[in-house]
Amino acid sequence: MKDKIRVAVIGCGNIATSAHIPAYMASENAEIAYFCDIRPERADAAVEKNGCGKAVYDYHEILDDPGLDAVSVCTHNDMHSVIACDFMRAGKDVLCEKPAARILSEAVEMQKVSYETDRILSIGVCNRYSAAVNKIKRLIDEGVLGEVYHVYASFRAYRSIPGLGGDFTTFAASGGGSLIDWGVHYLDLVEYVCSDPEPLTVSGSAFSKLGSPISDYIYTSMWAEQDYDPNGTFDVDDSVTGLIRTSGPVITFNGAWAENIDEPGTFIDFIGTKGGIRHQYCGGFTLYTVRDGMLIRSEPQFRRNDMHRDEVLDFVECVRKHERNRNDISNAILTSKIMQAVYDSSEARREIVL
Repeated sequence: MKDKIRVAVIGCGNIATSAHIPAYMASENAEIAYFCDIRPERADAAVEKNGCGKAVYDYHEILDDPGLDAVSVCTHNDMHSVIACDFMRAGKDVLCEKPAARILSEAVEMQKVSYETDRILSIGVCNRYSAAVNKIKRLIDEGVLGEVYHVYASFRAYRSIPGLGGDFTTFAASGGGSLIDWGVHYLDLVEYVCSDPEPLTVSGSAFSKLGSPISDYIYTSMWAEQDYDPNGTFDVDDSVTGLIRTSGPVITFNGAWAENIDEPGTFIDFIGTKGGIRHQYCGGFTLYTVRDGMLIRSEPQFRRNDMHRDEVLDFVECVRKHERNRNDISNAILTSKIMQAVYDSSEARREIVL
């Protein structure tokens, strides 16, 4: 087992600077060798801020560095598969931000390369490291809810299309909208908590209604507003709904970057024969049970954690030991299958059998 690994951060935007880089800097078992970004000012700023590493502007320059052990891929979705596969073929382990890829075929290729090269490929679905999510999983595994037969996920916002006209809303760059940006986290969380049931059939509808024409979109605030382009592209979903039958529970969901209902809902309901849980996304949860002829409602209190940090730190340990973890591509690819089927179902206007 290696005492310390050398890593490179590919893409120095928000998710890198807020999650990956601070976690690596906090680890005694990792050091950042390179900060890479096609925008030189971002890579340069990362070196200056963190006081370590070298700024590079083309990841190909460091592919063959024999001293480099692993990389975090924090780029736009369209480059996830390309960059991850290049580094795995060069003998490096990879932590790739969500979603694994724009479309299922790209994610399948990533899985294939991971196992052909025997390189670790973890996907950044950080909820698998949430203290709240893991406590819910334990309660379900211990049978507190009985048979969990239905899970409902809501990831709805009023008018929150990010960076309208830019990469977020351009299919060629992102592969989708509200489903692939937000829904990926919710669906993967459900898969994880329910022990990764196999999706069997999917029926869904994706809508692209409120962001076009771009000039008519009214909003009060916008994430990634620096990418707003009134002359740009909006060809992804701003809302989505679906039903998934799995080898475990039925999963239903409603999601929206934007809808004309100003009642946001970001929660997941786990509905069982003995009890139920409502998990407030990125928060705590309420447990509903029956005991001694009484209906019990409780709100467990526990120490929260930084799931982004713990995800990266676990990846470091997996690289040191050369062991795959709970975010392995083979688990995360289930969500890619579901999202692809939702989009295929919406286009074909029929149920998709997997």
